[in-house]
Amino acid sequence: MFNFINQIYENTCFIITTNKMATDWAKMLDDEVLATALLDRLLFRCEVINLNGKSYRLKNRRTFFDNEN
Repeated sequence: MFNFINQIYENTCFIITTNKMATDWAKMLDDEVLATALLDRLLFRCEVINLNGKSYRLKNRRTFFDNEN
């Protein structure tokens, strides 16, 4: 993934959505140096938009337990 991002980060636009904070990426990738380099390229000339509030995705979600009775 790093090689791909490293090749395209100055030449193309992309949107990445995640529920992980930047500090969690090192744990997720199990390599702090790699996570720092990857985030450096992803955040190069970018705009970060943090969304807060209730999730529309979960608004009408039904669980498996709703149908048990």
